[in-house]
Amino acid sequence: MKKVDYCSFSTRFSFLALMIFMALVSPMQAQEEQDESVQAQEEVVQESDDSAAIAAGEALFKSNCAACHKMDSRGIGPAMRGAGQKFEREWLYKWIRNSQELIRSGDKLANDLFQEWNGAVMTPFPGLSDEDIDNILAYVDQPKKEVVSPVAEGLAGASAEDSGISSNVILVVLAVLFLMLVVMLYAVNKTLVRFAKENDVPLHEGPAKPKAIWKAFAENQFLMIVFAIVLFFGGMYFAYGYLMQIGVDQGYQPVQPIHFSHKIHAGDNQIDCQFCHSSARSSKTSGIPSLNVCMNCHMNIDEYNGEVDIANGYTKEFYDNEIQKLYDAIGWSPEEQAYTGEEKPVKWVRVHNLPDFAYFNHAQHVSAGGLDCQQCHGPVEEMEILTQHSPLTMGWCIECHRTTNVAMEGNEYYEKIHEELSKKYGVERLTVAQMGGLECGKCHY
Repeated sequence: MKKVDYCSFSTRFSFLALMIFMALVSPMQAQEEQDESVQAQEEVVQESDDSAAIAAGEALFKSNCAACHKMDSRGIGPAMRGAGQKFEREWLYKWIRNSQELIRSGDKLANDLFQEWNGAVMTPFPGLSDEDIDNILAYVDQPKKEVVSPVAEGLAGASAEDSGISSNVILVVLAVLFLMLVVMLYAVNKTLVRFAKENDVPLHEGPAKPKAIWKAFAENQFLMIVFAIVLFFGGMYFAYGYLMQIGVDQGYQPVQPIHFSHKIHAGDNQIDCQFCHSSARSSKTSGIPSLNVCMNCHMNIDEYNGEVDIANGYTKEFYDNEIQKLYDAIGWSPEEQAYTGEEKPVKWVRVHNLPDFAYFNHAQHVSAGGLDCQQCHGPVEEMEILTQHSPLTMGWCIECHRTTNVAMEGNEYYEKIHEELSKKYGVERLTVAQMGGLECGKCHY
């Protein structure tokens, strides 16, 4: 048996030192991991507390402060971002609860602010507690969030992942291999053909060239007659369908001079259609809202902070630019919070347009008929760009009149005529057609 030498002293000493080092390091690492875990838990708790305070502050800010203050730009009052770091907390308690009382006390800072803002009186909020004010300040002291493109996020995530072979590289390699295989098969086939010719080996030849399909079809009189009949009636059908679409603009979606998103206004913010189109209740037309209606909100909303759609180009910068177009058109300076007097007309493009010989009254349908706007205009609360949803043809209107029952609940407009006609027809509910909705003179006179 081969003799095994004992380990040298240096080897044994090194091994022993390694074991002692591992014995000492393991508890230290465990302690560090435990400390890191405790610290992480404390950070989570702290972050949770901060998030709760910020959420409460946001609600209080929007209900009490947003009418006069914006976060990052001048409104009726100054921008609020970082206000809690500019002034002492005790002073802010007094200022927010009753600024006029603080001014009358002779406080220099309060009087300076009052003069700087041309004597604008701040609404007192005596009902806000210290905790409420702390929550508001926690909200306004947040750093401004930068809008990050999903593309950039994807690139950042990709850079953080372990580097590997790109799928594009694999596809290129496979394509090259496939091409090499095709070239090799072509070369083999060419070599075999040349070898067969040199050795007088007979090559297999295909059958004689068959008659062309079109020639065989042309020589068959029955097929030609059937084809002519099908072609005639098919052409008539498609010609009739095409002619019936003349003047039907269903799906029409023009680009407006100022982008207006019904999805944001009617959908996300749930603004009622008749807030902007107020004449729909009492007039033939729904009307185009004036820019003053827009300024009811946008006097204090000069930037967009909602959801974005990067894929379709609807970014925060896009929406902010459209708001600036509104300001340019009406002549509003957000910095000075005043009108400049320089107005520019906005040439809106009409979407829904009936021919002149067709009469339609919005008030008759909205107020008397009680119809929702979506019944004719479709789900406008989901439309980023307004589209003509319905065909607005005569047949479409007649079909609606034939199938729609008149809403009688709380509708005194039709009460008397409904009572008379329901007895005449022996029914409890009446359609629009039964109440004269199919008379030509109702729409054409």
